[in-house]
Amino acid sequence: MSKVLVYEKSFLGVGLILLLFCLIALVYASLAMGIQLPGKEGLVDPEHITTTPPFDEPGLRQIGANAYEAVVLGYAWGFTPDEIRIPAGSTVTFTATTRDVIHGFHIEKTRVNMMLVPGQITRATHTFEEPGEYLIICHEYCGLAHHAMYARLIVE
Repeated sequence: MSKVLVYEKSFLGVGLILLLFCLIALVYASLAMGIQLPGKEGLVDPEHITTTPPFDEPGLRQIGANAYEAVVLGYAWGFTPDEIRIPAGSTVTFTATTRDVIHGFHIEKTRVNMMLVPGQITRATHTFEEPGEYLIICHEYCGLAHHAMYARLIVE
């Protein structure tokens, strides 16, 4: 048997072992650990987004003492609402999606950084201690006016 054939068989063997390992890990993660793809509760029909709660009424709602939910709808080339005002020390859960193309949702000076995918509901929570104005920007190129896609978050 030639040396090349031995190397080929070795590489094929290693490849098959890795493939089997990945398959076993996938089955284990799915069955034993309960890791699954998101269900329909995290989805909304992009065609009917403006008539589907909570995106039929985007904006800020108080859900507790110093706790708010901001429902945000992204579109080419803006966010609704385009301005959100909250008191300092508030914890805000951002619930967002988009109806057209993939957009980014990043709040400067924070760790809030989400991808808005059409029809998928995305959430992030942050506590705003420092008063000031924070820009919400789209960080995923979405077309000609991408550079003008922003909103303001004002912490008072």
